[in-house]
Amino acid sequence: MRALKRLSRPVLLCALAAAAACQTAKPYLDPQGPVYVGSFADTRPPAPPSIRIVTFNVEYALRVERALVALRENPHLRDADIVALQEMDEPGTVAIARGLGLDYAYCPASVHPKLQRDVGNAILSRWPISDVVKVALPHKSRILGQSRVAVSAVVTVAGRRLRVYSLHLGSPFGASPGDRRDQIDVVLRHAEESPDPVVIAGDFNSKGLGERLVARGYAWPTRGVGPSTHGQSFDHVFVRGVPDVTMRAGVAREVTDASDHRPIWVEIAASPSSE
Repeated sequence: MRALKRLSRPVLLCALAAAAACQTAKPYLDPQGPVYVGSFADTRPPAPPSIRIVTFNVEYALRVERALVALRENPHLRDADIVALQEMDEPGTVAIARGLGLDYAYCPASVHPKLQRDVGNAILSRWPISDVVKVALPHKSRILGQSRVAVSAVVTVAGRRLRVYSLHLGSPFGASPGDRRDQIDVVLRHAEESPDPVVIAGDFNSKGLGERLVARGYAWPTRGVGPSTHGQSFDHVFVRGVPDVTMRAGVAREVTDASDHRPIWVEIAASPSSE
């Protein structure tokens, strides 16, 4: 497994596909789940001056301990109000939630044929999580046949509700640009039903999709933060229905040993207002 960590993402996918000996991923076909939720938040903090959001693809949850250290100690990541994680399994999600003292919601998309572990997305928060929903996305990936889902939940920050999505769209190797457009359109349609402000965070495997969200009324605070993986700007956060006057964002480039991605952080106004 040590050798896999040194491979670039496309090469890693090729290697895993070959090693799987033509096996394909086992998708979770139930539109309602599985969904895992839990709580490690003993107390709730006072109302914050701003809301810090972090999104982090942790590369098949292979180095959860290092990801936890980064999320706990990095000055741009620690004390985040909302953390969106991708490429996670349930034990890794629980380990990070417990280590940070956060509530969590996790939804796997499929079982990886080589790693034989669930792969999916999670939302963690120091604030209460409710109304957790699995959002199934179209188009399985080429070769491995991995399915894609977004996990959505309401996070109530100091009495104010946010509808949050953590997602991972198809990779350039496994999906076409049209596939990714179809996938994000499903999320956008789902978000249209929310009366609350919306946060969509995760690995989009594309920067070009950003304008699609902007056209639907989303602010794009991570537009200019720069590369987050292999020279590409794939990891982003979009928000709708919150004031953008205090938005700040960046890439935690110093986090180099936890994943092939770098975490993205955003700070938004603490008083979201519905449109």
